Amino acid sequence: MTTERIVGIGAGAKELATEDMTLNIGPQHPSTHGVLRLRLTLDGERISAAEPIIGYMHRGAEKLFEVRDFRQIVVLANRHDWLSAFSSELGVVLAAERMLGMEVPARAVWARTLLAELNRILNHLMFLGSYPLEVGAITPIFYAFRERETLQRVMEEISGGRMHYMFNRVGGLKEELPAGWTARARKAVSEVRGRMGDIDDLIMGNEIFRARTRGVGVLTQEQILQYGVSGPIARASGLDFDLRRDEPYLAYGDLDVRVVTRSEGDCLARFECLLDQVHASLDLADACLDRLVALPPGPINQRLPKVLKVPEGHTYAWTENPLGINGYYLVSRGEKTPWRLKLRSASFNNIQVLKELLPGNLVADMIAILGSMFFVVGDIDK
Repeated sequence: MTTERIVGIGAGAKELATEDMTLNIGPQHPSTHGVLRLRLTLDGERISAAEPIIGYMHRGAEKLFEVRDFRQIVVLANRHDWLSAFSSELGVVLAAERMLGMEVPARAVWARTLLAELNRILNHLMFLGSYPLEVGAITPIFYAFRERETLQRVMEEISGGRMHYMFNRVGGLKEELPAGWTARARKAVSEVRGRMGDIDDLIMGNEIFRARTRGVGVLTQEQILQYGVSGPIARASGLDFDLRRDEPYLAYGDLDVRVVTRSEGDCLARFECLLDQVHASLDLADACLDRLVALPPGPINQRLPKVLKVPEGHTYAWTENPLGINGYYLVSRGEKTPWRLKLRSASFNNIQVLKELLPGNLVADMIAILGSMFFVVGDIDK
C-alpha cells in the first residue's frame, strides 16, 4: 500500500517566483518629526522604489502671509520649522528691511547673530538626541535634552518663548536684553561646551551605532546639486557651501565661520557634521557675546510708524538655517501686507532626494537613512 502526500508552497506562488510588495510607512504622528508617508516597493528585503508623499500638514502658510502685515507675518514664519523658529523669523525681517533701505542698530545685528547660533545649537541637539533613538539607543536623548534645557532657559528669559520666540522685529529686536543676560548666556554656552564630550563619547564611541550608519545611505554631490539639498546634509557629502561664510548677512562677515564638511556622504558623516557644527556654533556664540559686551549702549531697534508699508518692488532674502538654505521671495505693491511672499524651505528639497537615495537599500536601513536626513515636516508642507 502506498501513501500520497501533497505539500502546499503558498497561495499564488508560481515556480518559486516572488512578486514585488508595496509597503506604506506612515503617515507618522505629529509628535514625531511630523506627518510623512513613504510608499515603498520592496523586492524581498530590498527597496526597489520609494515615493515620499507629503502634504498632510499643509496649512497654506504662503497665502496666509499675504493677508497679514509685516509684524504679524513673523508669528507664521517661525512655525514652519518649529526647531529653527528664530532663524526662520530672520528671513522675513531681513527682506522687509532691505526693501525699506533700513539700517539696523549694531546691537541688534550682533544680538540677532548670537540668538541665531543658539537656535542652531538647539536644533542640532534635538537631532543628535533623537537620531540615536531611532536606531535603538535611548540614552543620548537624555544628555541632549539636558544641554537643550540649559540653552532654552536663556532663550526663554530673553524672549518669553520656548519654541516660537517672536523676538525679531522689522528694524531690530522686540526689546532690550535683560540686565545680566549676557553673563548668564556665556555661562550656559560654557556649560554646554564642557558637557558635549559626554555626547561625543556616548554616541561616536558606540560600535553598534557606527556599524548601523557607516556606508549606509550614501548621497552623492550630483544628487545634492540636482535636488537642491543644502545644510549639514549637503556638507556631509563634501559640498563646501555655507551662506554665513560665502554670502555673509547679519554680523557673519566679521566672524570666522568654520564650515564643517565630510566627504563620505553616508549616515555617519551627516551625524558627524551635525555634532561638529554644535562645537563651531558654540565658538561663534562666544565671539558674538564678546562683541556684544564691548559695544557702547545704544538702541536695539528702529522706531517704526504705526502702519508699516514696504515700498513697491521685490527681493529675495536667504539665510543659512540650521537645516539648510531658507529663502523668502517678497513682492510688495506698497501696501502694509505683501502682495506675494514665497518660501523656499530647506526640508522640502532635503526630503525629495529620498526618491533616489532609498532604492537599493535594505528595509532595515530605511529608518537609519530617514533619520539622518534631518527634516521637519512642517518645513516641507508649509
